Amino acid sequence: MMKIYQGLEEFVAVAEKHSFTAAGAQLGLSTAQVSRQVQRLEQRLNSKLFYRSTRHVSLTEAGQLYYQHCRRALDHLQDAENSLGQWQQGPQGHIKLTAPVTYGETLIAPQLSDFALQHERLSISLELTNQQVDLVAQGVDLAIRLGKLEDSSLRARRLADRTQYVCASPDYLRRRGSPHTLAELRQHNCLLGTLPYWRFQEGRESRLLKVEGRFRVNSGKALLDAALKGMGIVQLPDYYVEEPIRQRQLIPLLSQYQAHDEAVWAVFPQREFLPLKVSVLVDYLAEALAGGKSVGAG
Repeated sequence: MMKIYQGLEEFVAVAEKHSFTAAGAQLGLSTAQVSRQVQRLEQRLNSKLFYRSTRHVSLTEAGQLYYQHCRRALDHLQDAENSLGQWQQGPQGHIKLTAPVTYGETLIAPQLSDFALQHERLSISLELTNQQVDLVAQGVDLAIRLGKLEDSSLRARRLADRTQYVCASPDYLRRRGSPHTLAELRQHNCLLGTLPYWRFQEGRESRLLKVEGRFRVNSGKALLDAALKGMGIVQLPDYYVEEPIRQRQLIPLLSQYQAHDEAVWAVFPQREFLPLKVSVLVDYLAEALAGGKSVGAG
């Protein structure tokens, strides 16, 4: 079985350096040793892998095809060795991740500090942004994203769910009454965020309902403050309103039309083996965020 790997490193090095001498220098071998290994490989494969001249070395068509597979095979072997080394030594190094601003502040950052206390050989940097970051271009190990994923080139793991609640303060409801149908929302002051519509579920159908009101702000905290002051009805994710609902500062509404939960994802670049430091963090976040919800419904 080991015979299949003989000469692969030498072949890949020559293919990438376009030189037997440079490949030897990279591998710590003589030019003659590299040449012998490649010749044996060509004999075993019964294929010419390189065009050779006194000034240049280039891949044949067969060599190009073989190189693509060999490069991946060596990368996989290196990843496997790295994973084993990390497993033996425990997670270490640096983790760079991003998360949406409020979700990151409220739920991710506290978990990261707890995680860092448990793993002193790790350093962590968290960037809070509502912009989608190019993970590969910016060297990001992990991103937390909410809702539907668009980029199929990335790997993802579902960590938890988030629930959208429509609610209002008891004071507002005493003054204006409670809506019992979606149509009745037209009679109310809806506190608006970035989008002009709210998400609902009618039977099996998802519905985006355009709502109107006299207060709009692109901040969930500001919308929560306005709702607590009795300005109107708001739709916000659970991490804004769970505690006010428990304390009866806000009353959930229209629960029969509540939209299906949205997913919270851990997203990372495609690779055969996920680094141990990242997989350990993802496991930790999945366990920490997976707690059930306990707010009331109305």
